[in-house]
Amino acid sequence: MLSTLKLALIAPVAAIALVGGDILAPRHAMVSQILGSSEALADDDDDGGDDDDRGASGRSGSYGAGAGWSSGRSLFRFRDLFPRRSTSRRARASAPPSPTRAPDEVVGLGFSPAQLEQLTGAGFQVLEQDTMATFNVDVAKLRIPSGLTLDAAKERARTLAPSAVVDFNHYYRPEQRAEARCAAGDCMARTVIGWPTAQDWPGACTGGATIGLVDTAINPEHDAFEDNNVEIIRLADRKLPESGKQHGTAVAALLVGSATSRTPGLIPGGKLIAVDVFHRAGRQDDRSAAFDLVRALNALAGRQVQVINMSLAGPPNLLLGEAVKKAAERGIIMVAAAGNSGPRAEPVYPAAYEEVIAVTATDKRKRPYRRAGRGEHIDFAAPGVSVWTAASVSGARPKTGTSFAAPFVTAAAALMKAADPELAPRRVREMLSGSAEDLGEPGKDPVFGWGLLNARAICKTAP
Repeated sequence: MLSTLKLALIAPVAAIALVGGDILAPRHAMVSQILGSSEALADDDDDGGDDDDRGASGRSGSYGAGAGWSSGRSLFRFRDLFPRRSTSRRARASAPPSPTRAPDEVVGLGFSPAQLEQLTGAGFQVLEQDTMATFNVDVAKLRIPSGLTLDAAKERARTLAPSAVVDFNHYYRPEQRAEARCAAGDCMARTVIGWPTAQDWPGACTGGATIGLVDTAINPEHDAFEDNNVEIIRLADRKLPESGKQHGTAVAALLVGSATSRTPGLIPGGKLIAVDVFHRAGRQDDRSAAFDLVRALNALAGRQVQVINMSLAGPPNLLLGEAVKKAAERGIIMVAAAGNSGPRAEPVYPAAYEEVIAVTATDKRKRPYRRAGRGEHIDFAAPGVSVWTAASVSGARPKTGTSFAAPFVTAAAALMKAADPELAPRRVREMLSGSAEDLGEPGKDPVFGWGLLNARAICKTAP
């Protein structure tokens, strides 16, 4: 009987090799099912949620640079073989995925009055309509007819308005993950790329630049904005709850935070025009729809902004793609985060549009951020792990994600445009790529793009 009991206990792990007390990832199908994928367990230390800014100590969060399963063989403990009660993190992991589009809306660019009349006659309801004077086109948000699926409604709208650009009203979200720890005084990630302070090179990297920002709500009372250099335009539906201020405040401070605050910006003398297009749809779910992102690009183009930062991500959308093209035709430089869904994830947008500069993240040792997206669309890398910037209420803390890498390239492009307003977007890319530090395969590669941003080359002379 004892032999039978031993066999029953040993059988499920027969294909597992023991190495120094650890269990290597098994090949046996039954054990693989019990353990789950290595990727799922590797992600278990990162909850991806909002931060609690009340502490503002700069020491919260559990993710550290270099964490994760880097050996290519995921290690498991013996207790992982047996059932145990779900933790709150595992419970969150099994929650249904966040929606990627509005459930009963389509959006369109370029509807004629006659086409809108046809659409309403077919049961569509015009929820909102806006004339985008800068792009010389109208945009409309429509509720679909009762009884039609979303796909069928989109095709019906395209049939009735063949000259218009029609798509789903996709959702986009800020690109932020859990924070990384860093030692006191070791969070100024900008030193990795040689970004100067005003004391290092007086006038070289301060002032004279205007940046557009499309992001969540911002706390204008934060001491990072004591210079009153941030203008906020809210385009989000005011009937909906305001989004959290963590993300927008952090990105805004990283760009133009006051030089005398705890979070000096990359361009502390610069001006920021921030468009808030997000709302809170649920706990920790800040989202913006394609309809509002298109309007945000139009608003910034109308203010003559030449460089725009978009630390957000979502699926491809025909309306957003068209608005990006129209902005590029006006000579506007757009920079976006590459996404934090992992190296094997599909490209995210707007970063993956050809007209947009896609930025991935590295840590202070110039290693790729383990969650950063990869692909042929990646243009540049910049610091994105343990980046010191503002917390939403007060104080400061380290932030991690491609959201906080994108502002470095945005700031560099803004300084270049301030120095030479006639500089074309193509020339800006050439200058950035020509001075970048090549970290991966020679030339452009899917991990680092052209390489790590080199601020020493950008800030040689004052604008």
